[in-house]
Amino acid sequence: MPPSLRRLARRLQRPCVLRRAQHVAKLGVLALLLAIGAGRSGAAGETPHPRRIVSMNACADQYLIALADKDQIAALTRFARDPNLSFYAEQAKAYPVSGDEPEAVLALKPDLVITNPYHAAGALAPLTGRARVLELNSAESFDEVVANTRIVAAAIGQTARGEALVRAMQARVRAAGRRPLGGVAAYYQRGGYVAGPGSIMDDLMARAGLANLARRLNSGALGQLSLEQIVRRHPDFLILTDERHPGQDEGDLMLDHPALARAEPPQRRLHVPQALTVCGGPSYPAALERLQAEANRARGAARRGR
Repeated sequence: MPPSLRRLARRLQRPCVLRRAQHVAKLGVLALLLAIGAGRSGAAGETPHPRRIVSMNACADQYLIALADKDQIAALTRFARDPNLSFYAEQAKAYPVSGDEPEAVLALKPDLVITNPYHAAGALAPLTGRARVLELNSAESFDEVVANTRIVAAAIGQTARGEALVRAMQARVRAAGRRPLGGVAAYYQRGGYVAGPGSIMDDLMARAGLANLARRLNSGALGQLSLEQIVRRHPDFLILTDERHPGQDEGDLMLDHPALARAEPPQRRLHVPQALTVCGGPSYPAALERLQAEANRARGAARRGR
């Protein structure tokens, strides 16, 4: 994967760890207010549903593809079609894509632009007064995925479709929760980074019934463990993405180290594609199901002695 996309992936995986509880509450209130506003404007005919929506947020692409009418989407981000980063990469081929420069966005004559909190201060100033702007925070838990689904659905005039998606996701997550796995796992990334409390992977592990090694070590949302620490702690599973190029650089070499291979052989490694977890969104149930399926595969291989 090109360095620019690696940087994007790491940025999207970086959780907002401050004031997490307040953030969830604000998401719920915002979703409710947007839903009420959408209902009122729909009844009174004051504000039409947006007909030209532009995404400047790679995580918003998921929600728009899942919720919007096709003719509502003027453009998705340029990452929407990348199968390494996008859950709906194939579906995204049916939509235009755009860069995130305000000039390129304004050329599309949007009536709604969905952005993220990572844009530099002032970068969105050209949009002021020319399009509605919705800043969508990253979702680092299933509760936040549900809240973001409702926020986007209300903003684009698709509240019924949003509630249908929420119900479908909740049903799949509940079903997965009835099959707890047990065991200790570490989401071990290149360079020795591990996902801890406040990250989407930590939330997935908890719902799958796995104990997160990073929690036991009092790691932050994004911590770092040396090769020696991982070998010594010896988790039952290592969770890895498939987006790796063995031996490419020092960060990848750590994952290929013989000591790690002996401590955590291939049959104890769970592969969850990056496209399922780089953004919290409609991909959440698929990520949870994949995590459980990989753990069950690994357990089956262990029983067979392979």
